[in-house]
Amino acid sequence: MQIFHIEENDANQRLDKFIKKLLPNAPLGGIYKMLRTGKVKIEGKKRENTYKLQVGEEVKIWLSDEEITTLQRMQDEEIIPKWNIGTLQKEDILYEDDALLILNKSPGINVHPWDHKTDEISLIDQGRDYFWKKYNSLTFRPSLVHRIDRDTSGVIIIAKTKRSLDSMLSQLQSGGFKKIYHTIVLGRPSHQSWTIKKPLLRIEDAHNEAKVRVDKAWLEAITHYSILEIYPHIWDKSASLLECQIETGRTHQIRVHMKSIDCPVLWDEAYGDKKINSFLKRECLLKRQMLHAYSVSFLHPETKKNLTIQAPYKDDMSGVIQYFRKERV
Repeated sequence: MQIFHIEENDANQRLDKFIKKLLPNAPLGGIYKMLRTGKVKIEGKKRENTYKLQVGEEVKIWLSDEEITTLQRMQDEEIIPKWNIGTLQKEDILYEDDALLILNKSPGINVHPWDHKTDEISLIDQGRDYFWKKYNSLTFRPSLVHRIDRDTSGVIIIAKTKRSLDSMLSQLQSGGFKKIYHTIVLGRPSHQSWTIKKPLLRIEDAHNEAKVRVDKAWLEAITHYSILEIYPHIWDKSASLLECQIETGRTHQIRVHMKSIDCPVLWDEAYGDKKINSFLKRECLLKRQMLHAYSVSFLHPETKKNLTIQAPYKDDMSGVIQYFRKERV
């Protein structure tokens, strides 16, 4: 028998869901049988599958240590710090308190380990290494609130507690979470400020990175943009620095919307202008799309105060802007 004590990050979830997270290798049928036959008890009592766990309760599971080890994931191995692979840089920490860690993500890093087939450490791995075991519980580990592409830089939020994660996800779903991006595009949009409303379709069996296209019969996607700077003497089409606010969070939304108005994001290998991208690679040593998650605004999950966090441009994007400004003079 083993005893597990319920803390805040494990509370307010159904008993069957808790057991499945605690013993992920256990089949659901086996979990229901354990609950039905009394091999799992809360404060010495059998409970229904739907029972909601409370802080301070004691969960007893009548299985041998060997059985529990077999049914659990290898948690200790999963959270061993990868100090020799990569860690968070102090200059990339934009904000931190007991509820949230907000980072200025560098380009070339996956936010999740399964986003691409690679052995590289992901951003969430770096975050968990940074926390070590401080914020882990029986069934919860610090988690990403939202995502950005591998080669997009800028603001990304990690929730340290389940309560803060639930609050932030609720704001995302209700539209209370405001995301602003800055991007450098080829050409000049026809309007100083405009709203692009073009539905997007994700192509699940795409064989390359261009896996999203405009499709009038698919999911709504809304991007508001305004022009911040124009660089009129860059090639024959010029270039523009834009600020974009997205109401929807579709995959590659800004990149595909910009392409749809003939102003593709610079050095976007999937949706951009190959000729100009080749020039930029040689001239500016540019290696990734010029898209940066500039700021987020939301209601703090604990203080309930409005919070806006801005992320400065990474060196490569700052360098391109300085290069264009000099060319414009």
